[in-house]
Amino acid sequence: MHFTPAKTPVFSVTLPELQLNFKEMGLPAYRAKQVMEWLYPKRAKSFGAMTNLPAALREQMEAAFGFEALELVRTVGSDDSTRKFLFKLEDGSLIESVLIPASPALYGEGSDRRTLCISSQVGCAYGCKFCASGLNGFSRNLHAGEIVGQFLRVEELSGERINNVVFMGMGEPLANFDNVMRAISILNAPWGVGLGARHMTLSTSGLAPQIRKLAEQPLQIRLAVSLHGATDAVRNQIMPVNRKYPLAELLEACDEYCSRKNQRITLEFILIDGINDSLEQAAALGQIACRLDAKVNCIPYNPVEGLDWKRPSLRRQDVFMDALQRTGADATIRREKGSDIAAACGQLRLQVSRDATGSEAE
Repeated sequence: MHFTPAKTPVFSVTLPELQLNFKEMGLPAYRAKQVMEWLYPKRAKSFGAMTNLPAALREQMEAAFGFEALELVRTVGSDDSTRKFLFKLEDGSLIESVLIPASPALYGEGSDRRTLCISSQVGCAYGCKFCASGLNGFSRNLHAGEIVGQFLRVEELSGERINNVVFMGMGEPLANFDNVMRAISILNAPWGVGLGARHMTLSTSGLAPQIRKLAEQPLQIRLAVSLHGATDAVRNQIMPVNRKYPLAELLEACDEYCSRKNQRITLEFILIDGINDSLEQAAALGQIACRLDAKVNCIPYNPVEGLDWKRPSLRRQDVFMDALQRTGADATIRREKGSDIAAACGQLRLQVSRDATGSEAE
């Protein structure tokens, strides 16, 4: 499904594009810079607020551009200060964003690190068996303004400065490559949000061709691969994408990415009881991590209503981590944040849809 906004979303537009647009209108380039100052440093809520622009220009922009703001549907807070935001889009679709505070164990007491987990699609087409995002299937890609809008709205609603972004919310970012890259360029640009490229991480379930395409991009954004299985047999069981891009092809693409970018990737590995938490999986995962010189982030499974998967016991988690670290892999385990608010991708969206309809909404 493709969604075409009634007007061009203003938060999807880059400064060079707006300068060209204004030039064609016979306006000086500095007017475009003024608009960007209102949109990002000043966080204006309307074109009418841009008081140093001529009234006629403000009216023209109002007619041509959509000054969309994501509508907040629900906010839920966690005991660990994680907060989840459910937003309604212009077409009524629901998406989620999660604001995650720094972990003292990783960053020390008093760290001001605040990470926003951003969605890139409405739903997901890749059908990972343990994930809530795809339970209602795939609806559409988000346009760049809806992606950037999550950052702006969460900062506004929380009153906190976000200094780290991970594209690990609903959807497969590399399946929405152009819109995600446009959003990243706006978040990174000095005329935009001004967030450093190395403070943004893009996560993929394993789209090998797009990983190679990402390696060609100039920005030094970080890459995380949602591996979740260290052999084809296990990945095939829980991640359908592996049938199209099996481990050998995925790892070759990761090799290319690492060599071209000269940076380490992260391997995300959700530990699921009886599925991928064996000593054999730990050994195979360690071998992959050492081959790629990758960091491994192990995460005990966050239970999802309607799915039968379970997290391993604490003892089982510790045994797995001990075996993994003995391979020489650089690995840590993250006792996930937000489990008390169903912070896993797509869970709040499903919950609200069921509340509203009495069943799972499309």
